[in-house]
Amino acid sequence: MGMGIEVRNRMARRAAEEISPGMVVNLGIGIPSLVPNHLPEKTRVMFHAENGIVGMGKSPEKGYEDENLCNAGGFPVTVMAGSSYCDSAVAFGMIRRGRVDLTILGSLQVSKKGDLANWIVPGKKVPGMGGAMELAQKARKVAVLMNHSDKNGASKIVQSCTLPLTASECVDMVITDLAVFKIIDGSLILSELFAPHTITEVTEKTACDFTIDENIRIIEY
Repeated sequence: MGMGIEVRNRMARRAAEEISPGMVVNLGIGIPSLVPNHLPEKTRVMFHAENGIVGMGKSPEKGYEDENLCNAGGFPVTVMAGSSYCDSAVAFGMIRRGRVDLTILGSLQVSKKGDLANWIVPGKKVPGMGGAMELAQKARKVAVLMNHSDKNGASKIVQSCTLPLTASECVDMVITDLAVFKIIDGSLILSELFAPHTITEVTEKTACDFTIDENIRIIEY
């Protein structure tokens, strides 16, 4: 089931809270691409794209797209003052050397211990794994933004992934349309709820057990 733009923006706004000034951040396609729109105006961050941009800005307004500027998913972007361009080899070199502080990406499934499956549904056509495997293994922090349930209503947070893995035990946090989970030492912890959703609802819609942070936060925005 798809999500409305208000829900997607709420998730992107929460993900933006994980970004500190001076970071190098890689964004996946879809909901993660909305994250720059929710940063404070003076926050200086270098957004990285595997196709060779370091320093992406907010999404361009409709009608002001530059056909020569796009992210790794082919979607139009803007660039900030001080941005730079490179080829894909250098962009991936940055990832492999651990220069990316945070990657925010989508997923098909995440297991309770942090396994990531985000690149293929068997039997479906896909363009390839892309940079997800490298980012999941080498970024200093991995945050996933995804629907809590798939189009059939099944939980995308699972005991063990049934889809081919992108990388194992790499995810640090998961932000869904219902809640925020942290994964610490292989344990899944419910740390935040998006109002008006409840712990009972999240429990019913999650296909594995988890612990609940005693200081759980309720997100009102």
